[in-house]
Amino acid sequence: MAKINFDKEIYEGWTVRDLIEVLEPQLDLIQSGRSFIEPIKTKEELKKWCKDNQPGYKKYVPDVVNYFAQKYNIK
Repeated sequence: MAKINFDKEIYEGWTVRDLIEVLEPQLDLIQSGRSFIEPIKTKEELKKWCKDNQPGYKKYVPDVVNYFAQKYNIK
């Protein structure tokens, strides 16, 4: 299990924790099957979804992706 640094600053005061808090409600809906978007099945799909949906910073953030991959058992 990868160690995640929740307090790491990513962009203009935004931390890993902040990005997770913004993305988590949307991803919970997707992964539960209660969204029009199909559940994410691969880590590559997860990377793209996180990058496209996180506010302000449009680059891959490994700690954010790893957190969700662990939470939803995505490999």
